[in-house]
Parts: sequence; structure tokens; C-alpha cells
Amino acid sequence: MAQSNNPTADNLKKDAAAAGQQAKSDLREGASKIGSDIRDTADKMANNSGAESLKDRGAEMAQNARDTAQDYVERAREVGGEYAGRAKAEAERLYQQGQQRASELTHYAEDRYDEVSEMVRRNPAQALGIAAGVGFLVGLILARR
Repeated sequence: MAQSNNPTADNLKKDAAAAGQQAKSDLREGASKIGSDIRDTADKMANNSGAESLKDRGAEMAQNARDTAQDYVERAREVGGEYAGRAKAEAERLYQQGQQRASELTHYAEDRYDEVSEMVRRNPAQALGIAAGVGFLVGLILARR
């Protein structure tokens, strides 16, 4: 069973989706702000000085937009890598836990098989009677369907 202090694969998926949505929202907000800044600057430049100044300011803003976008891409990669690492660790933990449980179940089944086998060897007539009774009951149940 999963412990309450370890994240589950579902929680990791939800966290990754939330981080993706946050990055998307941040990118939209940044792009909107940059667009607004460009419009404001263009209006100011058109009123104050010539096209050369506007061209320089536009180039500067375009570079700022590229830098901001690159920062968001790097952040998204870091967050994605972090969540991928968590998901991998959780998958490995669950796999190891499953292997351990399968091993325990195998050992338990072998012990019970040995006990039943020994009981049948000691009391073959009783084992045959029990098997016949179980077979009769299963036959009755199946016949009713």
C-alpha cells in the first residue's frame, strides 16, 4: 500500500499538469505585457522622435521578448525534469514494493501447498471425500446459472 507521505503517480501527473498550466499562463501574461509595452513605446516614439529611435527600441523589446521566452522555456524544462524524476522514483518504489509482495505471496503459497500436500498424504480418504463434496457444490452452483 502507498504511504501517505510519498507522492503517488496521480499526484505527480496533477502537479505536472498544474506546472504546465502555470507556465502557459506566465507566457501569455508576459507576451501580453510585452505587446502592451511595444504599443506604448511606439506611441511615445511616434509623438517624440523619429523612426530610427523607434527601430532601436523595437529591436530592444524584441530581444527582451526572446530572453523572457527563453527563461520560460528553461523553467518549464527544469520543472518537467523534476516531475519526471519524481515519477520515475515513485514508479521504481512501487515496482520494488510489488516485487516484495509477489515474493511474500509466493512463499506463502508454497507453505500452504506443502501443508495441504502433507495432509492429503496422511489422510487420503478424508481428502478424497472433501474433494468430492467441493466438486458436488461447485456443480450445483454452476447448474443453477
